[in-house]
Amino acid sequence: MKTMKTGTQLIAEERQRQIEVIGRTPERDSVYKANQLIMASVAYALNAAGFTSPMPPNEWPWHENYWKPSTKIRDLVKAGALIAAEIDRLQREEEQK
Repeated sequence: MKTMKTGTQLIAEERQRQIEVIGRTPERDSVYKANQLIMASVAYALNAAGFTSPMPPNEWPWHENYWKPSTKIRDLVKAGALIAAEIDRLQREEEQK
């Protein structure tokens, strides 16, 4: 029987994928000071909750080409990874004070 990964594991893997594959490095995330990471997370969470449309929701902070909704679980994983990125960004910002 295959053991399923936990939500925390899936989110951590997605965050690592965002960094390594997409290039969403901590340095690059540091420019998002207007809540873009939070709003992107909200958009994916709304999609997972059933507020779906072929177009990204109004909360989506970036160009529509970057909007890539998927399954409910996958969208929640993306939302969680974006929240983790925002937490990391805020912590780095605090350390620099």
